[in-house]
Amino acid sequence: MSYFSDIYNGVKSLITGMKVTGGYFIHARKGAITQQYPDNRETLKMFDRFRGEVVMPHDENNQHRCTGCQSCEIACPNGSIEIIWDRAIDPETGKKKKKIDKHIYHLSMCTMCGLCIEACPTDAIVWAQNYENSVYDRSYLTKTLNQPGSTVQAGVED
Repeated sequence: MSYFSDIYNGVKSLITGMKVTGGYFIHARKGAITQQYPDNRETLKMFDRFRGEVVMPHDENNQHRCTGCQSCEIACPNGSIEIIWDRAIDPETGKKKKKIDKHIYHLSMCTMCGLCIEACPTDAIVWAQNYENSVYDRSYLTKTLNQPGSTVQAGVED
């Protein structure tokens, strides 16, 4: 008796699947759903959750939010982030304060896990929408995130 019930359940499942597929076929949207990538570079917008590469936003005064705490470097499971820093005397307080020289990001080693962004206490690094990362020389995938001459925004503390 289970032989016939298995056949009945299989046919029932097939009809249910065909009903869903037929519904999509009949009520299809007008226009193409597939993106024609090289032809639509100007209009292509990646979705908000897309993880392209890590960037450090700077404001119009060339200031960023990175204090050099190295939380992102510690959180990265494979060493994609490297922070080179030094201590300099703060002119306001006269005390030594950590100052980043270079915030280096190795895109070629990044697994896009997002642990560095979650670990950053000041939200200094974010995901960018850049998706064109193919290069012939791997050295182009090593990027310095902080711009030359940039400083930390006022009010951002360790």
